[in-house]
Amino acid sequence: MELLKLAALDAEDLTVISAHLQDAILRPEDLTYLKGEKRFALVLRRFDWSAGPKAPPQRRLSGLHFERVLAVRTRGLEQGPEAMPLSLLAITFTPGDAPSGQVEILFSGNGTIRLEVECIEARMRDLGPVWEAGGRPGHDDTTGPAA
Repeated sequence: MELLKLAALDAEDLTVISAHLQDAILRPEDLTYLKGEKRFALVLRRFDWSAGPKAPPQRRLSGLHFERVLAVRTRGLEQGPEAMPLSLLAITFTPGDAPSGQVEILFSGNGTIRLEVECIEARMRDLGPVWEAGGRPGHDDTTGPAA
């Protein structure tokens, strides 16, 4: 299967990236803010929804980065070696004074990363081979996805 490469320059593009990264798993140490470069980057283990329901469940290592990031705020995210893995629910954009706004990366358990951005400029790409996942993420109306 071909490696996925996506770019987002507007809210509609960001919705496509969000759909591909739904149920991705990452650890708090898999994300970083490079303030001097105005870049926020994360490495995720995304669930490959495009494989279809009959294929064995699989994950891929993927990278995502946002450019033109002015500030990063987090809420509800544990840090350190005891921190639990995060399960990504969605990535949203709330416009401010055009073209600026806020990108929110939402996780199960009410964790959030909010990026203040000059504009939407994001890139996502698969970084390596696929591997078989332990199961398919499930969704419950009250708790979000399960790994």
